[in-house]
Amino acid sequence: MSEIAVRDRSAFAVTVRPRSTWRQFFQQKSTVAFFFTLPLILLIAVLVVYPAFYSIYLAMLSKRMDRFVGLANFTFLFTRETFWMVVKQSCIFAVTAVIFKALIGFIVAHLVHTLPAEGQRKWRGMLLVPWVIPPALSTLAWLWLFDPSYSAFNWIIVNLGGEPVPWTGDALWARFSVILVNVWIGAPFFMIMYLAALKSVPAELYEVAAIDGASWWQRLWYITIPMMRNIIAITTLFSLIVTFANFDIVRILTAGGPIDQTHVFATWAFKLGIEGGDIPLGAAISLFMVPILTVAAVFILRDINKRGERM
Repeated sequence: MSEIAVRDRSAFAVTVRPRSTWRQFFQQKSTVAFFFTLPLILLIAVLVVYPAFYSIYLAMLSKRMDRFVGLANFTFLFTRETFWMVVKQSCIFAVTAVIFKALIGFIVAHLVHTLPAEGQRKWRGMLLVPWVIPPALSTLAWLWLFDPSYSAFNWIIVNLGGEPVPWTGDALWARFSVILVNVWIGAPFFMIMYLAALKSVPAELYEVAAIDGASWWQRLWYITIPMMRNIIAITTLFSLIVTFANFDIVRILTAGGPIDQTHVFATWAFKLGIEGGDIPLGAAISLFMVPILTVAAVFILRDINKRGERM
């Protein structure tokens, strides 16, 4: 009888352990967090991962999409001067716009931060309007301001004794116009992010620096910027990705003209892929954004990780 009891206890222990193990597994915070984020993971897989792999598949098909051509579309693009012009224009457009958005956002955030709390609410609401309005709608308003016949800017310039400016008719002015609109729309995003970062900087650091006789520039360089570096890096990376893939501003304002001088990756891919009927070639153009943005992301994130290890 004692042997039977021992055997029964061992069998009971064997059957209970898996239950306790599963119970512990489902009680872990990481497991609960995973199940909460699972719908978002599935949504990203459907809306991002699947289109990404499908675009790679399309980029390796012929124009009629009836046979596999491998890397022929990519090698064809390397031989076209327009492609390298689009690469240069996309980099200039994205880098220049992000730099000016970051500078303007940084300056405006400091100006708003110095205001009383009640005044900050009002100014934050007004300054966020360009970012809240849909970019396509904002660009249509700017298109009227740049109109060659009824431009409000040219009316002011002419009344001041100057010559009218071909805002969208000249390559240089057209690039300037596209960057200006992008900066106007995107600068409020930098402003609100930097303003939140400034709120998190301890006021005691500024008080100690002031007691030690630090100037305004020294407090900015040795306290404000180091405390905001991670936010600056993340905001810059996010804006760089969004700006690089921008479509609506260039499409509405210049449509890539004059003579393809303002095309970026998104608009040129649309022109060749949708309007030109060569979807595989358009997919190949859009895929060239991936390695460029990957390099930028690696450098920025690596810098963030290095600073995190030092702290």
